[in-house]
Amino acid sequence: MTAVRSVLFFALFQLWTLVLGTLYLPLLGASPAVVGKAATFWIKGVFVILRLTCGLAFQVRGTVPQGAVLVASKHQSTLETFAFRLILGDPAVILKQELLRIPFFGWYLGKTGVIAIDRAAGTKALKDMVKGAEAEAAKGRPVLIFPEGHRQPVGAPPEYHTGIAMVYAGIGLPCVPVALNTGLFWGRGSFAKRSGVATIQFLEPIAPGMDRKAFMAELQSRIETASDALAAEARAQYPQLPR
Repeated sequence: MTAVRSVLFFALFQLWTLVLGTLYLPLLGASPAVVGKAATFWIKGVFVILRLTCGLAFQVRGTVPQGAVLVASKHQSTLETFAFRLILGDPAVILKQELLRIPFFGWYLGKTGVIAIDRAAGTKALKDMVKGAEAEAAKGRPVLIFPEGHRQPVGAPPEYHTGIAMVYAGIGLPCVPVALNTGLFWGRGSFAKRSGVATIQFLEPIAPGMDRKAFMAELQSRIETASDALAAEARAQYPQLPR
């Protein structure tokens, strides 16, 4: 049943994206605010399709930050990349430049005011990332970063990169860690979408000004501990989830 539902989701998702992607083409010359609203509508449709076909939804726990703040999230699934647009409103997402080359998705993503990083640029990429985060935070936008840089399977050893510490020190704002268990429902590289309610949890903010090493240790500890707890909770509630 999961396989059939997942195939149906994929087909409807592709159709929804193709139709709106085509209708939205004139918006490629519009302001980031207009493109952002259009993207939000598309994402809402994706979650409607996901719920109706696969019985999958998400819930939010904790206090959602407002305004200029650094949000550092665990990354397990495509689900949270979509969900954060709905949760945070207009986040400035730090992401790899390659994503902007994806037809339709990448074209519009690049028009929403993201901070795209050329990872091949080395030290310059890190400096550009900090400058971009400072500029977007100055506009009052939350800056969203995935400290591990890519999706990680549930339970995999953490791989936090020091770029998050550079952004944290550079913008001088509180950092809100985010834990989640989305990978159990929509896993990295997995076609299957499992039914249930995934959880995205905003944790207590880390005040600005911490030593880099202490900050990295605290951030990783908070996110990993809470994410492990959310995974255990989901597995107890939904026996069909992978162990």
